[in-house]
Amino acid sequence: MTLDNTTPDNTTPKNSSWWSAFVRLLRKEFLPLITDLRLAIVMLLLIALFSITGTIIEQGESLNFYQTNYPENPALFGFLSWKVLLSLGLNDVYRTWWFLTLLIFFGTSLTACTFTRQLPALKAARRWKFYDQPRQFQKLALSAEFELDKDNTAPLENLTQILSDRRYKIFQESSGILYARKGIIGRIGPIVVHIGIVLILLGGIWGAMTGFIAQEMVPSGESFQIKNIISAGPWARKPNSQDWSVRVNRFWIDYTPNGGINQFYSDMSVVNPQGEEIDHQKIFVNQPLRYDGITFYQTSWGISAVKVQINNSPIFQLPMAQLRTNGQGKLWGTWIPTKPDLSAGVSLIAKDLQGTVLIYNSQGQLMNTLRAGMSTQINGVTLKLLEIVGSTGLQIKSDPSIPIVYAGFATLMLGVISSYFSHSQIWALQKDGRLYVGGKTNRAQITFEREIIGVLDRLNSQEQPGEKATA
Repeated sequence: MTLDNTTPDNTTPKNSSWWSAFVRLLRKEFLPLITDLRLAIVMLLLIALFSITGTIIEQGESLNFYQTNYPENPALFGFLSWKVLLSLGLNDVYRTWWFLTLLIFFGTSLTACTFTRQLPALKAARRWKFYDQPRQFQKLALSAEFELDKDNTAPLENLTQILSDRRYKIFQESSGILYARKGIIGRIGPIVVHIGIVLILLGGIWGAMTGFIAQEMVPSGESFQIKNIISAGPWARKPNSQDWSVRVNRFWIDYTPNGGINQFYSDMSVVNPQGEEIDHQKIFVNQPLRYDGITFYQTSWGISAVKVQINNSPIFQLPMAQLRTNGQGKLWGTWIPTKPDLSAGVSLIAKDLQGTVLIYNSQGQLMNTLRAGMSTQINGVTLKLLEIVGSTGLQIKSDPSIPIVYAGFATLMLGVISSYFSHSQIWALQKDGRLYVGGKTNRAQITFEREIIGVLDRLNSQEQPGEKATA
């Protein structure tokens, strides 16, 4: 008896069949699903819908803001309360996991469609196939047949010159067969459009991950560092407070003749830790300050303090608080003591920065009206109004994705323009004393028909054939 030390040949990895099945599943099930045009349209509509929602609903506001404007009873549309809004992330739509997932899925669909459909279509368009049988021209929507004179032995040379004049690229395999095309850029256009859209989507995702939004209310004449960040991505690069700060040199408002606000301005300087000015700019609405990738927008205004003097006392700067008016305009107020023991005083009310305040006593009666630089006698003391100190409301935004988004839009527009070019193809065959000409295009069919007719008319006039037939 002998021992057989051989083992069955079973060297195939066990997971190879599993991997093959997985790949087949992706190709047969997932890939056709994700490249479905109907699914892409649905995702695009959802992205547009949620983007509109993020535009209508105020983004990045405080909890108190949403509780005030979106109460539970009565809820907006019967269901949209502040709890629903916050639970769904509608207060910060563009950074929610479901919105970013939708962008990623849509980008994946476009990318897969580009590789499985658009690139193969472009590759097929770059290849050409000569027609060497008359019956092949019968399949073309536009075709013509010429009966040649015996003396005309080179009709394709005339056709080549005609097509060259019309900027066709000519390919010839032999003296009797010709293929010409133009507008191949029209086949590249859809691919460029997909690239542009994917760039925009990537920019949106990158901006949500790396950007931040902050708000600051800064009194005129004071400096600040960015601290009140209301919304930020997980990879946001926040400014280092030790590197630089911003000083509001002056804030002022230009008023119209009827007392309305025409424009408000902030004169701002970026300063280093030593107080040296690095950058300086006057900002207003639609004219922000940009520094170190951060943009400072002028968005609102307020009254921060009032400077007064009582008799010959030092100048006091008293803070002013915004009063509740139930939507009836803006008012700011403060209380000024007129006795050393604080047992008596008056209230100052201001509604703008034009320098006028209203003075009320403790019973709520109007006692006087003052403008900046004026004084009045109240409760046995002289009260002088020196200045109303305004404050500028700034929205501060960092969005590193802006160059990507702009590049995406530029690419998208380039692709849309390229897509308008028609990809036109023309075949010709000279055989058995006849010349067969035909062509097709992917768009602008009427224009192509006119072009073909012009080519045939010119060819017919040059060749003077005995008979011409079109189909």
